[in-house]
Amino acid sequence: MKKILCIIPTLNAAQTIKNQIELLKKQNVDILVIDSSSDDNTLDIVRALDVEVKVIDRKEFDHGGTRTLGAKYKQSDIVVFLTQDAQPFDENCISELIKPFIDDKVAAVYGRQLPYPNETIFGEHLRVFNYGEHSYVRSYEDKQRYGIKTAFLSDSFAAYRTKALKEIDYFKDGLILGEDMYAGAKLLQKGYKLAYAADAKVYHSHSYTITQEFKRYFDIGVFHKNENWILDKFGKPEGEGLKYIRSEFSYLVKQGKAYLLPLAVVRIGAKFLGYKLGFSYKRIPFVLVKCWSMHKSWWNKGK
Repeated sequence: MKKILCIIPTLNAAQTIKNQIELLKKQNVDILVIDSSSDDNTLDIVRALDVEVKVIDRKEFDHGGTRTLGAKYKQSDIVVFLTQDAQPFDENCISELIKPFIDDKVAAVYGRQLPYPNETIFGEHLRVFNYGEHSYVRSYEDKQRYGIKTAFLSDSFAAYRTKALKEIDYFKDGLILGEDMYAGAKLLQKGYKLAYAADAKVYHSHSYTITQEFKRYFDIGVFHKNENWILDKFGKPEGEGLKYIRSEFSYLVKQGKAYLLPLAVVRIGAKFLGYKLGFSYKRIPFVLVKCWSMHKSWWNKGK
């Protein structure tokens, strides 16, 4: 039986962590919480549930480095990553997530993310667009058809074959975000496959405002600028963006909310502007860069 380690990075997760851990403990996994010095009662809850926890300084958190720390911390065959706001759908989500590993060439799998019941229609559509009903497996050659989406992964709910992660030296330190896509691209280049397991489900969604959408896409632009090799190898995101726009407009109409189309245009415009500015961040005054970024603490690391 393969040893599975589930890693949850946390920061002030008191409202969500108890239910999350209780559902995970009903599954055949070890759990490690890496906490960024929470100042609520997250640590008390985790310890009361008899779960191992490693505390790091808040300034030490790194999207890639912290996950690498967890993957190296305890021996495992498969490492599963969950964010603190991703709630397991049922008691089978992990067993469903790891099923594609029956293929030795599959190095990473991500599961389906369902919108929370109170999600906005825009957050709902994003989940429908990115996390469909049908599973698949993709290899490096599929980039001709799927472009940059070939390397798509989400560490909100994903599993990696530990030995494959080791081959790519785990996750890269110092990324503003996107450590999952970075790892996915590296694994594909190594000849491995990536899989999507539609029957492995969690609840995970965000009700982003227009300003938050702008800031998130600004950071995506920064990531793509700094890791431009991903665009060179897999293609630029514009084609995927056009698919998303058509899908969102169609979804709004089908849901009887065509009156939201003007708002959708504004939101898409904010994303596009944010991305373009983020991609050009090196030519923008630092005070504006930090203001426009969602991950403001990242810029304090001398970037």
